[in-house]
Amino acid sequence: MEDLTGRRLVVVTGASSGIGLAAAVHLACRGDRVVLVGRDPARLQAAAERVRENSGERPELFRADFAILDDVRRLAEQLRAAYDRIDVLANNAGAMALQPLRTVDGFEMSIQANHLAPFLLTNLLADRVGRIVVTASGAHRFGSLDPDDLNAPLRGYLSISAYGTSKQANILFTAEAARRWPGIPAYSFHPGTVRTRFANDSKFVAFGMRVMPFRSPEKAAETLVWLANQDRSRLVDGGYYSDRRLRRPYRKAADPQLAARLWAASAKAVGLDA
Repeated sequence: MEDLTGRRLVVVTGASSGIGLAAAVHLACRGDRVVLVGRDPARLQAAAERVRENSGERPELFRADFAILDDVRRLAEQLRAAYDRIDVLANNAGAMALQPLRTVDGFEMSIQANHLAPFLLTNLLADRVGRIVVTASGAHRFGSLDPDDLNAPLRGYLSISAYGTSKQANILFTAEAARRWPGIPAYSFHPGTVRTRFANDSKFVAFGMRVMPFRSPEKAAETLVWLANQDRSRLVDGGYYSDRRLRRPYRKAADPQLAARLWAASAKAVGLDA
């Protein structure tokens, strides 16, 4: 791994627990200045304490709920006011809605929290970001993205399909970002099967987590940390990685025309110029 640290500023969303927190701890221990973004203030404070205990430095904290796009806009304003440069933006925040839910903005929960919110945040910060890393998933194989109808998963709702569609969008967004912003390297990755908090809310998911092989958040965060630190010349811009190796996503997540359509639809959805 290349040592590209030296007090870089790294913003990690979804950093209150799981992959985001594990990555934040690792990056802080390497010497990076870490910024944690999360939804719950108490869990954010607990995460900050864990980072401090491991690295000796307390990270900076910002609260935002990605189910509310105005929260994302406010977060972008706060980050812009605080920092002239964000060396790495780790778009890690996400959710799996176990029931069909619409956000206050009118979108299916998974597509907003996992795609539209980070899409908006990244666009609002793009002129200050040096590198983008997106937590995607092999679950994109279950996606059925229709850029003309981002709320399509709400009909005949299946949580894994809605989640997979949002993860398909993550990979397409990353590839399109690399094409549109050649000066900003962007990468997505599959973290593996990780025991997550939403397992506590579903007997079906909890059972799956028990019988399927899963990895710790620390193991799952390794590829995120690697992509944040590896020299750009050794990576493929817009690439999709798993276990620190370049992988070929399913065709539905590797279509440049679909990626361009998704970008235009997402920009319209969040009120940005395409």
